[in-house]
Amino acid sequence: MFGAIAHKYDLNNRLHSFWRDQAWRRKAVRIANVHPTDRVLDVACGTGDLTRAFLKANPAKVTGLDFTPEMLEIARTKVGGVEFIEGDAMNLPFEDASFDVCSIAFGIRNVADPAKALAEFRRVLAPGGRLIILEFTDPPLAPIRICNNIYTRRIMPITATLISRDKSGAYKYLPRSVQTFYTRDQMKSAIAAAGFENPAHTDLTLGVCACYRASVAP
Repeated sequence: MFGAIAHKYDLNNRLHSFWRDQAWRRKAVRIANVHPTDRVLDVACGTGDLTRAFLKANPAKVTGLDFTPEMLEIARTKVGGVEFIEGDAMNLPFEDASFDVCSIAFGIRNVADPAKALAEFRRVLAPGGRLIILEFTDPPLAPIRICNNIYTRRIMPITATLISRDKSGAYKYLPRSVQTFYTRDQMKSAIAAAGFENPAHTDLTLGVCACYRASVAP
């Protein structure tokens, strides 16, 4: 499904977020508080937008991982200086404590077993490491939530499908996946259950999405 929409993925992200998606990624990097010695892993990196934002923060190393070869092919043409690896978020091909920052943007809800993925993120993070998750959420204010639901459930699936010429049903699935995924509190509970400390979130753009942050004990 993601392979089918890879060629228009960036365009749809820009248009249907009203160009806010890049600002969300920059905010996630700031929340991660990247240090020059950090090793960063961007899981479900897609076409590499968040990976590139981390690279601009000048850490020691950035690695991007995604399950979809077509996405990685685009990422490799966009972003230099990054190792891109095909792999599964639930079975990361890395040693324990290999990274200082682990991120996933708009991907955790598409993992078959989010709890297993969170456990893997915890495993590959070194003591003092940080977890960063960007994910769509329901806005807390009712008028914003109603307008957002109309847009994401009725308008966006039609326009995004037309732009991508998708026949896989991806842009019908993606809004539904937001509706059925964790609430903010459920997400933070799942993060804590995976062994992370101090899970917290920051709402972005009136609560359309949230950036979650948690840490590993030093």
